Amino acid sequence: MTSAISIALSGLQSSTQKLAASAANIANLQTVGSLEEGGQAPFSALTTTSSAQTVGDGEAAGVITQVVPKKTPFVPAFSPDSPFADANGVIGIPNINLAEEAVNLNLAEITFKANLKALEAASELDKELFRILDKKA
Repeated sequence: MTSAISIALSGLQSSTQKLAASAANIANLQTVGSLEEGGQAPFSALTTTSSAQTVGDGEAAGVITQVVPKKTPFVPAFSPDSPFADANGVIGIPNINLAEEAVNLNLAEITFKANLKALEAASELDKELFRILDKKA
């Protein structure tokens, strides 16, 4: 049987990865670059994918989260004065939406707190079980 503690810990780790991806996106909001091959590329916006882990007969075992580049990591923009501009004055800017990142940060915080509460509850249940077992011994 998989421990509730290990499931909650995987949820904490997942929330941390989601927070890190959003933080990287926000920090690199203005990291533009060249769309030409060999030039300094713009920051590639990140997102996360999560999937449930199972063991044996489909019993829940937590969650796995991976940080991956967005399908459209950057978008072209007209900025002829930029040192990264091509002959047409086009540069790449990260495909980052601050409103979406704010929501992602809030979701990461909420899921982190929920998994922390689950971890605390599992720990309290384990302590109570040990207390009951000690009384019987």
